[in-house]
Amino acid sequence: MIWQAGHPAPASEAIMSDTDNTPTGEDELDVVEIETEHVDEDGNVVVDDVVAVLDSDGNIIATDETIAEMTADGEVVIDETFSVVGDDGELHAIEEVVTVVDAEEE
Repeated sequence: MIWQAGHPAPASEAIMSDTDNTPTGEDELDVVEIETEHVDEDGNVVVDDVVAVLDSDGNIIATDETIAEMTADGEVVIDETFSVVGDDGELHAIEEVVTVVDAEEE
């Protein structure tokens, strides 16, 4: 979804993509993507896109989450976090990139 000032955004919407069922042998991996959109209490449009890599048992082994917040005055904040499962079985962020684009920079 591309949001533009003056165009109303849906209050909340979730979209799930298809998995890539490409055969990879015994250690097959699946990729699942979930995207949600909502308008927060300040009128900002927030899009949360999570891509998860699952092992053959359905366990999450890595994620890529991108949160984009678009304000009514044109500022865009994009926060992308890459995480992997550690030896302890928990997700650990290995990289986070935050980008801010002011309306005047466009």
